Amino acid sequence: MTEKPQPSPWNLPNALTVLRILLVPLFLFLLLGHDGLDPMWRLGAFVVFGLAMLTDKIDGDLARRYDLITDFGKIADPIADKSLMAAALIGLALIGALPWWIPIVILVREFGITVLRLLIVRRVVVPASKGGKLKTLLQTIAIGLFIVLLPLAAVVPDGVTIAVIVIAWVVMTAAVIVTLVTGIDYCIQIARLLREPREPRARA
Repeated sequence: MTEKPQPSPWNLPNALTVLRILLVPLFLFLLLGHDGLDPMWRLGAFVVFGLAMLTDKIDGDLARRYDLITDFGKIADPIADKSLMAAALIGLALIGALPWWIPIVILVREFGITVLRLLIVRRVVVPASKGGKLKTLLQTIAIGLFIVLLPLAAVVPDGVTIAVIVIAWVVMTAAVIVTLVTGIDYCIQIARLLREPREPRARA
């Protein structure tokens, strides 16, 4: 049986992934500009962050729907995702919007699991879980809220701003908890799969 040829890496999903990577320095430039205290620059950072996350959703949907999954995309897509999240968390900590322990906890988990996945990919493959998707959603919402807090505070009443701050911290706390829980669950799954006996290879 002949293997199905892999799609060309020159496709729209991969182009969107590359665009997301290129948006990271622009996002950081806007977030850190004027020490993160200019509402318009923060609003620009929020728009770029939202656009980047939108490309993440679109490129994945397109790749699966039209069978455009490539080796390049498998490598570049998580790099783009982790780069954007790391830039956002570290940037928010640099301007004092987040305490440093939050990006440290989240990024140690994210990059630690990524390295672990690469180390055992030839032996076991752990499928994506609903918890992982929830983790990404909560992180995205929380980061977006913290980015947009400053421009929002300039145009809405103080009471609304306080409510958004409370919501932002609730979502961020939930994101940290889910990030840790899913990380622990991933390690447990890997340990269980590695203990399972491997099927013997058929002799040629």
